[in-house]
Amino acid sequence: MARLLSAGVLLHRVRDGRREVLLGHLGGPFWSKRREHAWSIPKGVLEEGEEPRDAARREFVEELGVPVPEGPWVDLGSVRQSKKDVQVWAVEADLDPESVVPGTFDLEWPPGSGTMQAFPELDRVAWFTLEDAVEAIVKAQADFLRRLPAVPD
Repeated sequence: MARLLSAGVLLHRVRDGRREVLLGHLGGPFWSKRREHAWSIPKGVLEEGEEPRDAARREFVEELGVPVPEGPWVDLGSVRQSKKDVQVWAVEADLDPESVVPGTFDLEWPPGSGTMQAFPELDRVAWFTLEDAVEAIVKAQADFLRRLPAVPD
């Protein structure tokens, strides 16, 4: 069985001389009380025949409800996360977390109840300094933070 490929866009900006990244807290009941390693880059699995960059753009819109801001895309490569490979591009831009309208997914909850409920894919979005992001982001995605361009002098 071929590994799944997931693609995403990591927004970053410089504030007060420090690089910050935009992360989303994973939605649903499994993640609701977790803070550490429960935040993620907006990303998702490619559809059949879809190009990774197109999937990254589509997933950003699906998860955040806003288009990817304009700006050059910097390839940050890929990492292995669980049973999939994750490819990410960085875009330097600002985005107001209050403008986000997250997409949803359906889940049987409570398990075995037969009741389907809709949960937000990301239940909140926030800017993090790189230092704080390392503690917040899903562990496998931390490599992307180290691959970001250096803050200009």
